Amino acid sequence: MKNWQTLCALEDITPGCGVCAQAGEWQIALFRPDVQSTVFALNNIDPFAQASVLSRGIIGEHQGELWVASPLKKQHFRLRDGLCMEDEAFNIESFEIQISGGNVQVNLAR
Repeated sequence: MKNWQTLCALEDITPGCGVCAQAGEWQIALFRPDVQSTVFALNNIDPFAQASVLSRGIIGEHQGELWVASPLKKQHFRLRDGLCMEDEAFNIESFEIQISGGNVQVNLAR
């Protein structure tokens, strides 16, 4: 069952950047890689540093995939699924996103 929660307006996320939003017990990093309406959502906690910083990371492309580099220790996490490039033991949660009425919504059902 879907459990959609509105986090922010799409226009609140500057293209090429990330923002952090609280959703239930989760701190979620939202990334909008470009001016399109595509948004990705990952857990905001960097598993290497145990700090809430991933939303401040740098978005980049590697081998046709979009990644975010942690601003602290520079590990890379794939935006579509949270895979850690350097060590799969440190993969992070990803969340399903939809845009509805200009708002970014996250599915919190697990």
